[in-house]
Amino acid sequence: MGFIPLVEEYRGGVLENVHYGAVTIVDEKGRLLYSAGDPEHMTFLRSAAKPFQAIPAMKRRIDEAYGLTGRETALLAASHRGEAFHIDALESMMHKIGIDEEALHCCATYPLNEDAKAQRYWAHEAKRRIFHNCSGKHTGMIALCKHMGWDEHTYYDPEHPVQKEIVQTLAYIAEVPEASIPQGVDGCGLPIFALPLSRIAYAFLKLACPDLIADADTRDAAGRIARLMNEYPDMIADTRFVCSELLKDANLAAKGGAKGVYGIGLRQERIGISLKVSDGSEQVWPCIIASILERLGYGNEETIDRLYKLVPNTIVNDGGTEVGFRRAVFDLKA
Repeated sequence: MGFIPLVEEYRGGVLENVHYGAVTIVDEKGRLLYSAGDPEHMTFLRSAAKPFQAIPAMKRRIDEAYGLTGRETALLAASHRGEAFHIDALESMMHKIGIDEEALHCCATYPLNEDAKAQRYWAHEAKRRIFHNCSGKHTGMIALCKHMGWDEHTYYDPEHPVQKEIVQTLAYIAEVPEASIPQGVDGCGLPIFALPLSRIAYAFLKLACPDLIADADTRDAAGRIARLMNEYPDMIADTRFVCSELLKDANLAAKGGAKGVYGIGLRQERIGISLKVSDGSEQVWPCIIASILERLGYGNEETIDRLYKLVPNTIVNDGGTEVGFRRAVFDLKA
């Protein structure tokens, strides 16, 4: 599958685990600059697709049509983890748009954030669809249906106008034939798409640098959702998660997805980065991304420090005693 070792983990001086995967870096023309592993490995974007799935709604200025705040609109591209401020914003959005929570196709669940989950559980609250990390994306799609007069009850069907426009948008931005994009079903029940890692990197570069997008409406929509992600980073994940930490850096457009996929665009450097961890681990994202930025000579050391603080390379046991370490072991080949 073209995967190589990305991260090794040691305990007591013994190699305990190896995380395999691939990394790809492209320039503003989509040309390969560096790679580790196979840059053409095909992988589903999962939640890394959310900024692109939000573009059709942003093109119609759904936020203005329904009077959504910037914090609320950012949730269209979010994998929120169900903290109280996320739920408050979602309830406000639904009230403004005029939809009921039961209209969401995603299943009822508890929040992903452990503290938020515990609070809801010990308060004897039932699982809710709005707690699902994809509920902002679903809300945005239903809002687009209402605005366009499309059927609101089948918005998740691959043949629905919303879903057809989303895959057309992704194909346009990634510069691949629409027919070449494999589709599956995401965890939340919506269609999801696969691209080669090189095209994922290129799409995220365009998200960061929308001047590379020829169509004016698409360019404006991509730029606006990307800016909102940077302006409200805690809305995209939560107060301690890699997406939110990266988005605090105004130079980056970034979003991760389930099963270890991640995309980053760098505005000043005008490069795109994508990575896939083959075992699906998200815990090693900070180690890999920080290492990539260091090897590229990235100038914002605060961003790199935040990643290492989020998931230190020191491994501790349940009592907090240091018992091992992890390290990035890949080379970026030109």
